[in-house]
Amino acid sequence: MSVQAVTARPASTILLLRGGASAIEVFMMVRHYQIEFASGALVFPGGSVDPGDRDIAGDAALCDAAGDADTMAAQFRVAAIRETFEESGILLARPRDSQELITASRAASIADAHRAALCEGKTSFREILAANELIPAIDRLAHYAHWITPEGLPKRFDTHFFLAKAPPEQVGAHDGRESTDSIWVSPREALDGGESGRFILPFPTIRNLIKLGKQTSVEAALEDARRSPVVTVMPVITRDGDKRRLRIPAEAGYDGELFEMPAGAR
Repeated sequence: MSVQAVTARPASTILLLRGGASAIEVFMMVRHYQIEFASGALVFPGGSVDPGDRDIAGDAALCDAAGDADTMAAQFRVAAIRETFEESGILLARPRDSQELITASRAASIADAHRAALCEGKTSFREILAANELIPAIDRLAHYAHWITPEGLPKRFDTHFFLAKAPPEQVGAHDGRESTDSIWVSPREALDGGESGRFILPFPTIRNLIKLGKQTSVEAALEDARRSPVVTVMPVITRDGDKRRLRIPAEAGYDGELFEMPAGAR
């Protein structure tokens, strides 16, 4: 009996960056242990694209996207901004009549008033934007990576990764629901924590932390992302006796092509 293929669910992830004392820092969260996917893992903010994200992307009053192709691309950026607000309280948005992001104090006020209701499904991101006369700052996001969960797994995601400079003075805090802790951390510290057992790091997270760790500044990371083509990565699982390995395209620009897959890897 053949197993029905699982369709990969559209999703977005964002690497929020700031300058640290000696290296770039990225905002990461520990997923709640009761969450079905990546429970207990240290991850970047993100989640599934929902119909409301496409509605926002297709509305000229709320988003600078025109045409079906641009709307399809913009919905991933809108989802990244929405998920970041839900999961961290950080809001990448600007007033309709301004090119500047909203202030940290206004972002905090909006989060206090609407974040919980948004997470509980009692309001929509579109309603929050409209009520506060804001538009999502999709131009502040740089497309960084595109990963698709390997075929044959029971839960699959088609995930676009973005880089963004964190708005000044918006520090971010986990929501206590989907995540139980949050941290600003350098790529090296996160990777060291994965090796020591302090953190659980999913395979794509490791690869993107290593890639990010090569950058000397937030500005350099954003510039490199904007000028570099994004190559889709859908790891292929191979077996050699008891060992499982993951193969990814060399042209994707990561730290190798073939990686051993640890037992219990996500």
